[in-house]
Amino acid sequence: MPHIELGNDQPGIRSLFFFRPETAAPLSELAEVLLRGPSTLERWERELIATHVSTLNECRFCSSSHAAFTAAQLPEGLDLDVIRADPGASAISDKLKALLDIAAAVQRGGRQVTTELVERSRAAGASDRKIHDTVLIAAAFCMYNRYVDGLATIAPEDPAGYAAGAEVLVVQGYLPLVEAARAARAHSSR
Repeated sequence: MPHIELGNDQPGIRSLFFFRPETAAPLSELAEVLLRGPSTLERWERELIATHVSTLNECRFCSSSHAAFTAAQLPEGLDLDVIRADPGASAISDKLKALLDIAAAVQRGGRQVTTELVERSRAAGASDRKIHDTVLIAAAFCMYNRYVDGLATIAPEDPAGYAAGAEVLVVQGYLPLVEAARAARAHSSR
């Protein structure tokens, strides 16, 4: 049960966006830019970074939802369960493995990103832009995870709900949620 009365029955960050639509806009826009905007990383790779950090932060809603978003965009031949269980032993590229190590370091604390981690990423083919975007995605998801869990939002148990949401997100992105939150807020204030 959430720590505060949110006035809606939405799960996770959705409930917080519906509670405070004016903060939903910049947070959704940031997610849209980081996870769907132009990048040298594939969308599924960026979602995997968000999933990885959310899993390390033990944020059930974010790790479940972003795992579903990753799975919906994952190239054929890759198994998300295998990647999540042991990224280092999975079939993803050495570059992505090194970037996930950087993301994990960010999750522990920004100063945990070492020159050695960055150099290993570069040696595996990561550009400075990929390294930058990995650090920013990881840092942003630490914030999102703490926002979601800090207010004890609801995290559904059923994976089917996350998968259904993923199908919508892959097509529409993160921004339609802002309009839904604004519309619900306007309707409830009448």
